[in-house]
Amino acid sequence: MAADNVFEGVFAINKPFGMSSYQVIRDCQSVFNPSTLFKPLLDRDRAQREKESKYQKRRRSKVKQELNVKMGHGGTLDPLATGVLILGIGRGTKSLHDFLGCTKTYETVVLFGASTDTYDRTGRIIKKGRYEDVTREAVESALASFRGRIRQVPPIYSALKMEGKPLYEYAREGKPIPREIETREVDVLELELVEWYEPGTHNHRWPTEEAEQAEKNLVDSVWRVAKRQQAAAEASEEGTPGRLTPAQQQEEERALAEYNTKKREADERVDNLVTDSGAGEEEPPATKRRKTNTEGGAEPMMSGALGQLPPVQRPRGKGSNLVPPPPSPDTPPPWEGKGPPAAKLRMTVSSGFYVRNLCHDLGEKLGCGGLMAELARTRQNQFALGGPRCMEYDDLFKGEEVWGPQVRRMLELWNGSKAEAVQDGPAKERSPAKGKSPVKAGR
Repeated sequence: MAADNVFEGVFAINKPFGMSSYQVIRDCQSVFNPSTLFKPLLDRDRAQREKESKYQKRRRSKVKQELNVKMGHGGTLDPLATGVLILGIGRGTKSLHDFLGCTKTYETVVLFGASTDTYDRTGRIIKKGRYEDVTREAVESALASFRGRIRQVPPIYSALKMEGKPLYEYAREGKPIPREIETREVDVLELELVEWYEPGTHNHRWPTEEAEQAEKNLVDSVWRVAKRQQAAAEASEEGTPGRLTPAQQQEEERALAEYNTKKREADERVDNLVTDSGAGEEEPPATKRRKTNTEGGAEPMMSGALGQLPPVQRPRGKGSNLVPPPPSPDTPPPWEGKGPPAAKLRMTVSSGFYVRNLCHDLGEKLGCGGLMAELARTRQNQFALGGPRCMEYDDLFKGEEVWGPQVRRMLELWNGSKAEAVQDGPAKERSPAKGKSPVKAGR
């Protein structure tokens, strides 16, 4: 292989727990920039920049003026999630949009008995329910209604925008959303329960913090909208008008009146909050969360994770430690007795699917509440954990003699079969054999 070959293309990396997807890119750049492997790529980009006009050069921001290995990702993973993160290098970044609509396989752990505002263990408790009668058989029976084409309402704590503002900003500020969040149709191609955890046999925990009443009201209103839209969709599919029945309409009006009353009372309490020693200075509303940095820093709102960060030395950027690690085994649980059961699920789903929605909705269907405790993306398109197209994150810091051959091989593999990989990958792997997994269960 010639020393001046330009290596670019697409590969995948196993994103660690607690880290933003953009921090993974920054860490890769910090390792790739001074490397021998990517020197020809940087030399080419530098030569292209030298040909630019003065006007083009002035248009570059100070950040863009710094020459780095050009990189991007093909679908972000939340800080709480681990697993396959597709990365593009150089001209490979132009192919990343091809992965936004492909199927993905996830493994997640659902903890029963409580629901949170974020639908996962990083949020605050909205409500709790009885879980004594929740059995493996009951969960497997309930899963049947989540297979095939289903409808989901994006979580209130998501990056989805309404009138130019992310939904989670409305939730943080305790304000009602401007309009209903529309349900989305998504496909669940495979869904199975792969591991059952009896009460007292696992270390998963609910969060200890309760949400404020105004925030509970906001989330409750979103849940009611989801149920109403679901009822209307089911009625429409049966050939009847998508309207509520008289009983449903009466219940909706009662719930709406109760919501408005409670919200008004909560707003009045917030308005009356002042400090005792601050000379009348108003205290920040209890329902208003701290502002976060651009990475979601101080109070991340997103989904779960499998495993913890390995104990290795690595660059610590602002997106490296965004969520608290799982509790240690000796942490006292927030319940008496053995506590609730939990279940590990494996699913293959279409683009736009929210795994934490499934965890929440499953708990609602069982009447006990549920939240996502862990999440791993084990496959995206033809990239799978443990496969030849996906490297371990920690190998980045073992020297170019370790990561260099891996990355070069993956980029050569991509460039040798990229047409087939993008066009045929989803179709070939769209319906894997039931019970099979690209990685061992319990990873």
